This record gives sequence, C-alpha cells and structure tokens, in this order.
Amino acid sequence: MLSWERKAFLKGFSIIIGVDEAGRGPLAGPVVAGAVILNRSPLRIFKVPEYKENIDDSKKLRPPEREKAFKEISAKAIFGVGIKDNKYIDRENIHMATLAAMKQAVKKLVFKFCRLANKKEKDVRKDICVLVDGLFGGFLPYKTIPIIKGDSKSFSIAAASIVAKVMRDAIMDRYDKKYPLYGFFKHKGYGTRFHLEAIKQHGPCLIHRKSFAPISEDIACGIRRTT
Repeated sequence: MLSWERKAFLKGFSIIIGVDEAGRGPLAGPVVAGAVILNRSPLRIFKVPEYKENIDDSKKLRPPEREKAFKEISAKAIFGVGIKDNKYIDRENIHMATLAAMKQAVKKLVFKFCRLANKKEKDVRKDICVLVDGLFGGFLPYKTIPIIKGDSKSFSIAAASIVAKVMRDAIMDRYDKKYPLYGFFKHKGYGTRFHLEAIKQHGPCLIHRKSFAPISEDIACGIRRTT
C-alpha cells in the first residue's frame, strides 16, 4: 500500500498527499473530500508511522473500524477536509463540486503542514506530490498523480478515504436529527428503497440534491413539496 508513496519519494518529492472523496452518489447532503499527509515533516528518508488499525478503502471497513482508524490517523498524520453542500452540487454539478472539495481539502492541509513545519507554501510547492483516487488530475498547483482504485492501492489515499467518509457520516447523522423522516442515519443519503419511499411520501427536504434523479424528475413533474 506504500508503493506509490515510495515512487513519489524516489522522484524527489518529500511531501506526499493522499486525496479521496465521499458522497458523489447520494441523493442528499454534501460531497466531502479528505487530504492526508502521513508524516508531520518533510521526508528525508522514506519512513511513515506504523499503524495498528486497518487503513484501507473506507468502503471495506465497518463503521467501528473506520472510527478507530480515523482516531489513529488524527493522532499520527495531518489531514484537511473540504466540503461542498447540495446547493453547490446543484449549481455546478457533482464533478465540479468534487474537484472544489478536493482543492479545499488540499489547501487546508498544506496550510496546516506549513504552519507545523514553519515554512511558506511557495517554498515547499515543488516538494509536494498529490496522489488522487480516480481519474482526477490537473486541478491543483502541485504534481498530481491520479490512481484508479487508489483507495485500495495507496496508504495515503486510503487514509484520506477514511477521513472523508467519517466526516461525511457525522454530517449526515446531524442531518438525521434535523430531518428525521428520511432515515439519513441509516443510509447517509444514498438511494435506498426506504429513502426513495420517504422522498415519494414527503417530498425532498432542504439538503436533497434537486439536480439528481429521481428528485429532478419528480420536480419536473410538479412535485415540489419540501419538508
């Protein structure tokens, strides 16, 4: 899981960032991106902290495993989080919202890292390499390497996927209390049968993505009720 990080280090990059997102597919709530640097200072030799918890694609982990992994990542690594809400998604589309969330997460992370290392961003820009899950590339002012299924191939991306998933789940749990009719605590906004039935019965609420089918189709047919 560290082969991509090692390759980046051997190419001269001493600050290696993993980036992933959570929430591209749901019908409600934000898309959230996580960005992680495993080391708290620039690498001089290739070595990362040892982890007791399973750091892997967040989709492969049960919620308690993700929570434990998130706590260990918080203690040993540095992370940034980017969030774009459903209104931004509806206005710009999910792809642009995902890129914007990733940019935000990386920007926050680099700021934290520079503050800890007592450096300026312009002085470390050439040392940064970003490993991104999927086919996203060319949207950051740093060397960026897109990796298909990167959350299963890169330790840094896997850690970022856990950060994004845990943070988004926490947001959706809070929304569950505000909009209890939709069961967000159970499905986190994904289009389960229960969720679709709730939308059909109550109409979309304020955090639903109005540009996503079947909500957009219902709106086009005149079903505009909002809880």
